Order: sequence, then structure tokens, then C-alpha cells
Amino acid sequence: MGLIDDDSLVRAGLAMILGADPQIEVVGEGSDGSDAVPLVQKHRPDVLLMDVRMPTMDGLTATQAVTALPGAPKIIMLTTFDLDEYVFQALEAGASGFLLKDTPPQDLIRAVRVVAGGDAMLSPGVTRRMLSHFSHANPGARPERHPGLELLTERETEVLGAVGAGLSNAQIGARLYMSEATVKAHVSKIFAKLDCTNRVQIAIIAHEAGLSDIDEHPV
Repeated sequence: MGLIDDDSLVRAGLAMILGADPQIEVVGEGSDGSDAVPLVQKHRPDVLLMDVRMPTMDGLTATQAVTALPGAPKIIMLTTFDLDEYVFQALEAGASGFLLKDTPPQDLIRAVRVVAGGDAMLSPGVTRRMLSHFSHANPGARPERHPGLELLTERETEVLGAVGAGLSNAQIGARLYMSEATVKAHVSKIFAKLDCTNRVQIAIIAHEAGLSDIDEHPV
């Protein structure tokens, strides 16, 4: 994985925490968003942990540049502020989730593993707050139904609704009585048919189409 943060102490701490896990290797580091694309092109990390606010190129601009690359890594945004406005924009640009900088080490490691595996990054509670944010950002707006929804099978539509509710692959499998591997296969097809790069974008589409039942899940 790669690390991008303008604070050298934060970067060193993250590298130490993540590098201590035998399943995670920190292959490259950068001190500004402008370092992101060269780092990805040189080291090809599976996951990129990137700060939101940096002096020369911010995390949002860097995320847009990285996600445009072929075979782009999963991106996790780092922020000091819960639900930073900047983070919402980064998620829309293709980031896979976000973490606060005071996240406990064990949770940081688990989050990296989750994202590397392509599973859900955001909890139902956080997903619900995000969807609420998008709704309030466009009051009175009438969302258009995504045309790719017509391409989904009945089963894929069920999986879409569960992803929209913030459920992990394991939870979706338990709910819909299928193996986790089968859920992953369905999610991959949904990504392709809806032209999405992460589960947050899928959750927004499901929410706008009225397919998610996220309000039934506790925060």
C-alpha cells in the first residue's frame, strides 16, 4: 500500500502501524497529493491512504487523478474532521472510504484489509449520514433513475439494495442466503453495469432509486 500525507510524523506513525501487520506492506510514501500518481505508477499499490488537506495538491484533486489511471488502487481518505465536506467530494470522485486520523491502530489495519478485499468500507450509520448529506445538499431535487439499473438481474437488484443499506459482503450473504464469493461476483457485475468504482457510489444510486432500506439499520 502507499501513504500520502504532508505531516511527516503522521506518515511515519501510519507506516509503523501498518508495516507491523504481516499482511500489509508499505511500498511507497509521499508528502503531497502531487506525489500520488508517480507513486502509483512506480509501486502499483493495492490501497492508497491519502490525506485530504495538503498544501500544493489536495487529496480531492489527487484522488481524481489516481482513479483515472488504469488499474487504479483503492483510495482511503484521511481526515481530522468527521464527515469533512472535502471527503464527500472525494468519495464521489472514486475514493473507497475515509478514516479519521485518530482511528485506533487495530481499526486502521482492519479498514485497509477490508478495502483491499473490495468489501464495504463504511458502516450503515456512516452511510446513512452520507446519504442524508447528499439529500440536504440538493433539497427538492428529483434524482434521475440510473439507466444501468435496467441491466441488473433481479438478484443483482437485491444485492444492490443491500449494499445501499451499508451491509458487508458477509452480511449480504447471510441475508440473501448465498456464499460470500457469490455476493462478490454479483457486486463486481453491479460495478460494471452501473459504471461505478466503489460501494459509496452504489449506495447513492440505490438510495436515489428507493432500493435501499438503510433506515431499518441502527446507527
